[in-house]
Amino acid sequence: MCLALPTCILEVRPQQQALVELGGVKKEISTALVGEVKPGDYVIVHVGHAIGLLDPEEAKKTLAMFATLENGAAA
Repeated sequence: MCLALPTCILEVRPQQQALVELGGVKKEISTALVGEVKPGDYVIVHVGHAIGLLDPEEAKKTLAMFATLENGAAA
């Protein structure tokens, strides 16, 4: 099973790289597969690579569902 996570681009870096935050951890990812991105864009990240752009509202809904699952697991 594969898991790809939605995340927001914090900073665009040279050579098709970007900084994102996943679960409180900032990480540099490759944006070579999705083309041009800008801070505030939401992407799906799998194994350190952005593999698709997301609609911001859909990304926020998905992140809210993950938070609900995480809170339920902690109870």
